[in-house]
Amino acid sequence: MTRFRARFAAHILRIGGVVAYPTEAVYGLGCDPLDEAAVRRLLRIKARPLGKGLILIAHRFSCLRPFIEEVPVSEESRATRTWPGPVTWVWPASGRCPEWITGGRETVAVRVTAHPIAAALCRCYDGAIVSTSANVSNRPPARKALEVRRRLQEPPDFILAGPVGPSSQPTKILDLATGKVIRPV
Repeated sequence: MTRFRARFAAHILRIGGVVAYPTEAVYGLGCDPLDEAAVRRLLRIKARPLGKGLILIAHRFSCLRPFIEEVPVSEESRATRTWPGPVTWVWPASGRCPEWITGGRETVAVRVTAHPIAAALCRCYDGAIVSTSANVSNRPPARKALEVRRRLQEPPDFILAGPVGPSSQPTKILDLATGKVIRPV
């Protein structure tokens, strides 16, 4: 059943929709990162400014490659040792990574998710997707499918229901070049 729902959610992403799905800690909102209209709609749903940037998740590292620059092997292995898992890394963005994802920065936050439903969605989509918490900015994130509808001013096009991971806090964000914590757990 989850595979069918993940395929349907991936179809929604491909046609420019916004999907809510469980992640390692909270429900996320996602869309096609290359679809500017979908990203802008997602930001409107969250009441989030464009300049904050967004996280991209994938089920395997190769799906993130189009959005990131090559880095020294030591830096790359620093990140890949933590994946799949609940660690997001701020990586130098490639020239192909849209400004509406980076928020105008030269970096992009990326993660290879270990959450089985989020990973299934990425696998069915066969690429990286946007991942930001399913809530209005600066409000508590949703941890259940029903909370997604209650906490957003405009509902997503589809909710891929399922349990979130065991973490009570959003994923840790680290700087790839320095290893410094940007957002603690």
